[in-house]
Amino acid sequence: MRVRHIVMWSFHSQYTDEENQEHALAIKEGLEGLYGKIPGLLSIKVIIAPLGSSNRALMLDSMFEDEAALKNYQSHPAHKEAQKIVHGAMNMDTRICYDYEITESPMADSSSI
Repeated sequence: MRVRHIVMWSFHSQYTDEENQEHALAIKEGLEGLYGKIPGLLSIKVIIAPLGSSNRALMLDSMFEDEAALKNYQSHPAHKEAQKIVHGAMNMDTRICYDYEITESPMADSSSI
């Protein structure tokens, strides 16, 4: 069953807005550059322009063939290299991760909620 992997972070407070923008672009390039390099990684996107109502600066949204592919991604050398950029720029204490299996059932109708 396919798995979605979503991670969000905030920047370290020591950087300027300009430095944060440079870091965001480098993180986007590094993580999105993993597509096609790691088996089972079906899609990967880094969002670097959140709405003002957001309380995190960056979001990674990725999809994998299954949970085994996600585990492989997490330990893959190319991912470990991209992580170095993330860990240098982002406040890892603010990291939020949410992984879940994608079911084939349709979304709930709002009238049934």
